[in-house]
Amino acid sequence: MIDHAAPGRRWDPIVRITHWTIAIAVLANAIVTEEGAAAHIWVGYGLAAILGLRLLWGIVGPAEARFSAFWPSPRKALAHVRDIRAGNVTRHASHNPLGAMMVFAIWGCLLTIIATGITLAGPVPWAGTEYQQEQHSVSAGHGRQSEVEEGEEGKEGEEGEEGMLGEIHETAANLLYLLILLHLAGVVFETRRSGKQVVMAMSPLGR
Repeated sequence: MIDHAAPGRRWDPIVRITHWTIAIAVLANAIVTEEGAAAHIWVGYGLAAILGLRLLWGIVGPAEARFSAFWPSPRKALAHVRDIRAGNVTRHASHNPLGAMMVFAIWGCLLTIIATGITLAGPVPWAGTEYQQEQHSVSAGHGRQSEVEEGEEGKEGEEGEEGMLGEIHETAANLLYLLILLHLAGVVFETRRSGKQVVMAMSPLGR
């Protein structure tokens, strides 16, 4: 779902590096790391830093990488769909209108996942959930009975909040996977339709 102004043109190195690093981080936390584990949390923090770099590059980067070059527009997206149906191939300096909407949708999911994940990780991001539960149990064991009861009530409230955040986190992650599948389908479709080497344009190798 990416369109380019000229055949053989590549995105700049920052766009390519952040694109593939984000993809690797999402894949790692989806199928390699265990949810709540230290590795999962650290990959999430790395993902936040990489996405932050890409968003900053959308402000100060080259023209085709800036938000202004591919700001999502439903009107332009509909016009692009009409071009597809008519068999017209239009060159775009950056993402095509459908690709632009997909990019912002993916970024929105990533920001939601990162925000909820950091909140759920708590004040000790390098420790897993088991460590936090152990620390809570130790501190509760040294308190008075009334303090324990109050702590349990507070814990129930926290668990309810964490449960809601966990659902948002999981829902955003599942939506992200769906968007990624649609993105891949769009890349294949655009390559076959227009003959443009969409994957090579984002290749991490070469200039």
